[in-house]
Amino acid sequence: MKTHLSKLVRDGIPRILGQQGIPFEERIASPDEMPYLLIDKMREEIREFSERPSMEELADMLEVLFVLSDAISPEGGRGLLELVCNEKFKKRGGFSEGHVLISTGSTD
Repeated sequence: MKTHLSKLVRDGIPRILGQQGIPFEERIASPDEMPYLLIDKMREEIREFSERPSMEELADMLEVLFVLSDAISPEGGRGLLELVCNEKFKKRGGFSEGHVLISTGSTD
């Protein structure tokens, strides 16, 4: 029975399927569609992480972020993403302290 997926997979998956003798069809995504496929993949990884939190799922999300950064900024990519993260951290901090903003503005 054939299962239709049409989703982005890690680069080594076709090789693994071939080694296991599992028939498959694949195509290479165009550069224009990669950001959309990566966003769909990130949604999938977030869902999987929310169902089963693990370092494996976090690693999948991080890899998607790195490749997405390469797709939207080929001249900077991963390095630029890390630079922007560090700059934002210096200016505004991280999320580890658990601050929850209840409201802003006047109390009138």
